[in-house]
Amino acid sequence: MSDGAPVRGDVVIVGGGPVGLLLAVLLAQRGLEPVVVERRTRIATRPKAVGVHAPGWRVLEAAGVAERLESSSVAITGGEVECDGRVLGRMRFPGDAAVRSVPQHLVEVALEARLAELRPGALRRGAEAVAVVAPAGERAAPAGVRVRLADATELSADYAVLADGVRSRLRAELGIAWRLRRGSARYTMADVTGPRAGGVAAGSEASARLCFERGGVVEALPIPGGLRWVAHLGRPGRSRSGSAPHDWPDAAAFASLVEGRVGVRLAGDVEPSGFVARQRLATRFAAGRVALVGDAAHEISPIGGQGMSLGFRDAEELAGVLAAVSPAGGASGAGADAAVGGGAGGTVGAGPAVGAGGPAPFGPYERHRRRAASRAIRRAAFNMAMGGPARGIRLALRNLAVRVLALPPARAALARVFTMRGL
Repeated sequence: MSDGAPVRGDVVIVGGGPVGLLLAVLLAQRGLEPVVVERRTRIATRPKAVGVHAPGWRVLEAAGVAERLESSSVAITGGEVECDGRVLGRMRFPGDAAVRSVPQHLVEVALEARLAELRPGALRRGAEAVAVVAPAGERAAPAGVRVRLADATELSADYAVLADGVRSRLRAELGIAWRLRRGSARYTMADVTGPRAGGVAAGSEASARLCFERGGVVEALPIPGGLRWVAHLGRPGRSRSGSAPHDWPDAAAFASLVEGRVGVRLAGDVEPSGFVARQRLATRFAAGRVALVGDAAHEISPIGGQGMSLGFRDAEELAGVLAAVSPAGGASGAGADAAVGGGAGGTVGAGPAVGAGGPAPFGPYERHRRRAASRAIRRAAFNMAMGGPARGIRLALRNLAVRVLALPPARAALARVFTMRGL
């Protein structure tokens, strides 16, 4: 294929995770031909994101996917905060604001199946994108952009979207900086399932439990058939025990940590993992004919679980923009070229941006979604700060703040934050 004409699509999406797949589904529903390239050959099943907030769930409903996931999810309809076994405050989410707890790999399975129904063959697994290129010369305008794969295959499209995650190499080649923002901490987590795990069956409702203890927060989040336990370990580069920065607790140490902080003895086998929660934001969400979406545009702390839903909202807005400017979405070819200022040549990030010479179509998308990501980062930083270790007067002040926030009218505002209203 590398010796012939490039494979043609309306939009090439680099990255076949949940956000990239959702964007492809939304574009296919609007009559476009998306092509998704994903270097992984299969969906990873290790524990990752589980929370889909109401705004993200509504996008899945629009994509025709939510109903496939309802029976595999738990609706989190509220939560309680406690310290030393005493409840500091409770919160209920309105009926349409429940957070859906569903494993990320099941979301990806449902989205992949939906895309296969709409556009068979649109997803190309085992394909790694290595460059985004704007052809020079007379062929530049009709070709739009080209995505070059590791096997020298080229995919041609009107637009390209990077949905390749926080470690996106192509983002750097676009010349887009990746800025560290406030909020970072080390955590360990484990999914505990089974009849003695204390969870609820899939398809049920449940509440989350946040234990703001002296040594750091311990969260018990409902998952289908069990609970996900998450514990704060300290700031990156240090640990309370003096161990190496990435010396994560083993099963025995994790169980001991949870029991020591909240008095719960975990049942069954525990396989903990560790992660460092950091927050970053791209300085731009687009460059000419190339847009960023999801984790390629913003890294949000998993504490609060808003990253995947924020990416779903990105996909929703970006799909509308692409449908409006793509010839296949109803705009004429000349109109689409005028909208993005086509005609500049060269490799993206080396010289003028793709489509330079006129207004890009992604301006409103970039402004809206970057503003939303900045708000989500601030909220996540607040959540991490509240869940850090506290003793003495700091502990007393934190507990007082939680009690105040759990009272009307602050409780309603806090519920909006936890359920991602306004993002």
